[in-house]
Amino acid sequence: MTHALLDELSWRGLIHDSTDPTELRDHLGSGARRCYIGFDPTAPSLTIGNLLPITLLIRAARAGVGAVALFGGGTGLIGDPSGKSVERSLLTAEDVRANVAHHREIFETIAGRALEADQVPTFVDNADWLGGLGMIEFLRDVGKHFPVAEMTRRDSVRRRLDDPDVGLTYTEFSYSLLQAYDYRRLREDHGVTLQMGASDQWGNIVAGIDYVRRVLRTQVHGLTCPLLLRSDGTKFGKSEKGAVWLTADRTSPYTLYQFLINLSDDDARRFALFFSLTDREPLERLFAEHAEAPGRRALQRHLAREITALVHGQPAVDAAEAASAALFSGDVKAIGPDLLSDVFADVPTITEPLDRLAKDGGWLVEQLLIATDLASSLRDAREHLRTGAVLVNGDKAADRSAVTEKDLLHGSVILVRRGKRNWRVVRFV
Repeated sequence: MTHALLDELSWRGLIHDSTDPTELRDHLGSGARRCYIGFDPTAPSLTIGNLLPITLLIRAARAGVGAVALFGGGTGLIGDPSGKSVERSLLTAEDVRANVAHHREIFETIAGRALEADQVPTFVDNADWLGGLGMIEFLRDVGKHFPVAEMTRRDSVRRRLDDPDVGLTYTEFSYSLLQAYDYRRLREDHGVTLQMGASDQWGNIVAGIDYVRRVLRTQVHGLTCPLLLRSDGTKFGKSEKGAVWLTADRTSPYTLYQFLINLSDDDARRFALFFSLTDREPLERLFAEHAEAPGRRALQRHLAREITALVHGQPAVDAAEAASAALFSGDVKAIGPDLLSDVFADVPTITEPLDRLAKDGGWLVEQLLIATDLASSLRDAREHLRTGAVLVNGDKAADRSAVTEKDLLHGSVILVRRGKRNWRVVRFV
């Protein structure tokens, strides 16, 4: 028996672990089914790593499997120890509630762009049932079904227990029981029979499957996808350095666009398989086109456009491409004030007093080049100017002697370029 979801995930290399493949395929093909993925609200935003489970639910919905997004308003107060070498910092209840609200808004926005209205996932929060679960009830109805010896054999638990400098608290040890209880409630309340997640969740998923089988006397299933890893093998997690976020206040649309368009060829193919919602045939044609002429970066451009539009909308793509074109041509006056900071975020910047532009008719361009380390001496500066290698705000600087307040972009900035790539930002205060 075939099933579109499993065929899609298999082709994309998105199946890492699963319960019996034949039984899972038969189950999904035998009637209306529902699946879920949980999201841990440990930060106000989500990262590019979280986009993978979001697109998994989108693929499920498109394949006719009802999707449920579970937000951890209850488990977020504990923190999942899976994949962590140290205990998470505990958040306040107010912070967790706020994070859940932010996550839902992000998810609803992305799902609304990718799905029809009747396909959008159901959104639930496990605080609705975990918040009222008493200690005695939890120990009697949940804890009694989890042999300690079995729990300590899991890799994520064993690694922490074997490290004398870290260890594992009872709070973290209990996390998998709470997640297992989630699966039970979702099976009872929403008819969910498949839990999906990243590969580091496999132990928790198996625990939930066993618990549901023991308590409800029914079979449920699990499936994980590979973790999205950096080239150095680390996760794109919310607590990892250099995270790529899905909200503009943390990672701007322009920065996301540039991150994607600058992917290596190998990473671009992997990201396309993991994230792109483009159908298989056109994606395979794109792979072939890229293989014939990798220098055109057709795959990276497709990814940058598709994923930036999915996360931030088409106007953000248009703005990012316009800014990139302006930067390439040197016509930087066309870049708006908000986008300007993003475009030049990684460019060396110096700050100068505004009155410097008013003295003696302005600031000599030769001195400006020296101050920004674009020239080593007056002689060097004049040589760059003579050869036409210097641009000020995108204009050739060979015929000007100084910059004045009239040259300020957006009232505070002057941009200087020497050659094709050496930019400097001068901010005046």
